[in-house]
Amino acid sequence: MELCAMAVVVLLFIAVLKQFGILEPMSMEDSSDSELELSTVRHQPEGLDQLQAQTKFTKKELQSLYRGFKNECPTGLVDEDTFKLIYSQFFPQGDATTYAHFLFNAFDADGNGAIHFEDFVVGLSILLRGTVHEKLKWAFNLYDINKDGYITKEEMLAIMKSIYDMMGRHTYPILREDAPLEHVERFFQKMDRNQDGVVTIDEFLETCQKDENIMSSMQLFENVI
Repeated sequence: MELCAMAVVVLLFIAVLKQFGILEPMSMEDSSDSELELSTVRHQPEGLDQLQAQTKFTKKELQSLYRGFKNECPTGLVDEDTFKLIYSQFFPQGDATTYAHFLFNAFDADGNGAIHFEDFVVGLSILLRGTVHEKLKWAFNLYDINKDGYITKEEMLAIMKSIYDMMGRHTYPILREDAPLEHVERFFQKMDRNQDGVVTIDEFLETCQKDENIMSSMQLFENVI
C-alpha cells in the first residue's frame, strides 16, 4: 500500500510538471535554440553530453525538458517555497506542504535548498527510466527523512500523515484518524525482517522485490514521456 501510494503521488507530480509545461513534446526546430539557451542560463547546468551520460534521456529530450524547466524557472533553479506553491495547486482540498517538503528533499540531491536542472533531470530519469532497483532506492531515500540509512516508524508515520493531509479530509470513504498509523504498522510487519524497529535498505529492497503489487507500481512510471 505504502509503495503504491508513493507511486500514485509521484505520478501526480509528473502530472503537475505537464500541467505547468515542464514536460512537453519538443519540435525539431527548437533543438538549436534550447542548446544555445543551455549556455546562457543564470545558473548554468552541466553540458548536454554530461547530462546525457548521467541520465537515460536523449539529447533532444534533455533540450525539451530544459526549455520547459526554464519557462517555469527562469533563474535555473526552484526553491522549496516555489516547489510547494506549484505542488499545492493540485491539492486545493488538502495541505500538500509537508509532502512537498519531503519530495523536494528527495530531488535536492546535494541538500543546498534548491533544485537545479541537473537535480531535476537525474531524479526524473530514475523515476521514469531507471531500473526497479534504482526506483526502490529512490523511494527508500524519500522515506529515510534524516538520511541515516534507516527508516524508522516515526519517519514512515510522518510520510503517511503528509500523504493523508495532502489528499484532504474530503476523501471517500472518509479516512479514520488512525489510518496512517495502521499503514505504518503493516509496513513494518512486512519490511522489518529482524524486528529491530528500523528498516534497512537491504530489508526494503528484498521485501519489495518479492511483492508483485509493489513491482507493478514501479512500472507505472514508464512511458510517461
